[in-house]
Amino acid sequence: MRLALRLVLCSMVCWWVLAFAPHAFSQSYQGKQLVRTELLADTNAIVPGKPFTVGLLLRMAPGWHTYWKFSGDAGLPTELKWKLPPGWKSGEVQWPIPLKTIDPGDIQTYGYVDEVLLRQEITPPPKIENSTIKLVADASWLVCEKICIPGSATLELELPVSASSQPTNTELFGRYRRLLPHNWPGPNVATAEWGRVGSDLRLKVTGATLANYPAVDFFPLPDEGTVVGHPTVESRNKNEIVLRIPIESSGKNLSSIAGVVVFSQKPNGEDRAGWQITTASIASTARPAPGRGVLTFLLFGFIGGMILNLMPCVLPVISLKIFGFIQQAGQSRQKILRSGIAFTLGIFVWFIALAVLLIALKVAGRDVTWGGFQFTNPYFVLVLSVIVLVFALNLFGVFEISLPQRFSRGLLSTSERKDDLGSFFQGVFATVLATPCTAPFLGTALGFAFSQSPAIILAMFIAIAAGMSAPYLLLSAQPAWLRFLPRPGAWMLHVKQFMGFLLLATLLFLLYVLGAQRSLEGAIWASCFLLVISVACWMKGAFVVPTASAAKRGVVLVLMLLLVIGSGIYFVGDKFHSSNVASADSRLRGDWQPFTPERLQAELEQGHTVFVDFTAAWCLTCKFNEANVLESQDVREAFQRRGIVKMKADWTNGDPVITKLLQQFGRPGVPLYVLYPGKNEEPIVFPELLTKSMVLDKLETVSRKVASQ
Repeated sequence: MRLALRLVLCSMVCWWVLAFAPHAFSQSYQGKQLVRTELLADTNAIVPGKPFTVGLLLRMAPGWHTYWKFSGDAGLPTELKWKLPPGWKSGEVQWPIPLKTIDPGDIQTYGYVDEVLLRQEITPPPKIENSTIKLVADASWLVCEKICIPGSATLELELPVSASSQPTNTELFGRYRRLLPHNWPGPNVATAEWGRVGSDLRLKVTGATLANYPAVDFFPLPDEGTVVGHPTVESRNKNEIVLRIPIESSGKNLSSIAGVVVFSQKPNGEDRAGWQITTASIASTARPAPGRGVLTFLLFGFIGGMILNLMPCVLPVISLKIFGFIQQAGQSRQKILRSGIAFTLGIFVWFIALAVLLIALKVAGRDVTWGGFQFTNPYFVLVLSVIVLVFALNLFGVFEISLPQRFSRGLLSTSERKDDLGSFFQGVFATVLATPCTAPFLGTALGFAFSQSPAIILAMFIAIAAGMSAPYLLLSAQPAWLRFLPRPGAWMLHVKQFMGFLLLATLLFLLYVLGAQRSLEGAIWASCFLLVISVACWMKGAFVVPTASAAKRGVVLVLMLLLVIGSGIYFVGDKFHSSNVASADSRLRGDWQPFTPERLQAELEQGHTVFVDFTAAWCLTCKFNEANVLESQDVREAFQRRGIVKMKADWTNGDPVITKLLQQFGRPGVPLYVLYPGKNEEPIVFPELLTKSMVLDKLETVSRKVASQ
């Protein structure tokens, strides 16, 4: 009898432990436990109507970390979604002050190591009928070391309902309560004043408390659509500190930003404390960017637009307009000027449309870049390949590009207007192929513009369009200069066909880009689709002619349409879409290494000098620099002789880590060349166009500096 009673009591105790113990979850990866999670309460029972606190406890493996509610340059914050019974309420998550870390490649994040308790207040209704309550929540997190692995779990916490309760887990909840930031103190303790200079916010904090803490920092909490840089201490005296917060993009002109002013005896100290600062309660003074600076950068944009005509990516199609000038030699001055204006208008229309699109992306909180957001998309490259092929076939005489008769009789009733429309599309076409280039002056100007207001971005693109179109408009306005060009004649048919081959060379380059983006298999399927496009163009030129009957033309057009749509679905929608993304490592030659922030940091830790080439397969300027400078024998030998590690940061497919680094260096796109002399040395940034002497001089300077140390 006693044995039976003991068994019953033991069973009841075990049931009680299992029923009311918090349910835990363990995240594992390759046999290693990365994160252990559980829900904990600061009370042993629920009292109806009395709020209590529940915490999500995350215990991370050594070296692994999770993220704060603003994760910084990378990462994702932990989320907790409750499934509470009707009548229950949950408060905001109470986030402890995080640790700030600088990862390789100047990637700054905010998060937690070892463990963190995310507290949340739960308010039960004044009347509860059940004797026990099960609280259920869905938790999700991202845990990172050298790689990042997402985790999620549905967690449960069951507590009895009682008229009174006792505190539990007091040490744990008390420890993390002390790490919560405080509300901003009164003006007798500390004051804050916001200001703005250009794209940077300035926060001046004054208070006697600051004198007791050597380490003071600002952890930002930007709104959605606002991208902030890395806050730094600009100046400091005993009771006053000025913090600079770069604003890289925002949906409005910010005059302040929410965040936490953190202070401690040393960075990331266990004694860290903080004051919450909100945008509504702080006075601000905003100042626009200096007028002279804006005008200077607009001039850079104009000069960069002019130089854009000489960049390698534009040269394959620049002959189209030269051929147009040859055709116009000897014609009326008015017609030549009208053609030049149409060509200029095509340039302006494309640049303004591009500016509007980039402004919309920036307002939506997306990273904006020059050229990269188009050419990192393989479908954009494929569409451009089709356009180039169609233009080439037209120059070969396979078919003629003609408008519908009704349209021609209306808006384009004269041959002059048709010529003007052709000039307009030549301007658009040349500009589309120019956008992946970053000419000298252009990178600096666009890097400035992308951090400014939409009005300045639009003005910058108008300045670039003016610079690129200026030579053609000037030549059109001075037709006397056309006498230096050869006279029109029968030879022009051969020149026209030769220009078709130049466009085929451009097509080969675009197919190379597709191969770099979607592997050789993707380039082959794209070529199959282009072959079908060629057949369709041949059918148009052979059978859709004025001498053919309307029925015959209609049947051929339907067949062409079916052929193009069917091949598009099969070759593009199926085969090309499912082709594997090409690995950047496969394109490396010689002693180049693939760039990663971790690899860069590891090399710098070992005392090595590192040269990083930010490049892309579609960037002809990059290829020009690589072939003529970086891969030249003198430069290669200089790199080897000095033991410099060479890395390629491949931006062909729009790597977001590389995008962030480009923005931090103030560049809107590739090429970018950076020489890291050492771990604690300032990196050296090269201009967009390289020369051998420039690279060799910098390498010699770094070598002398290292030798002296």
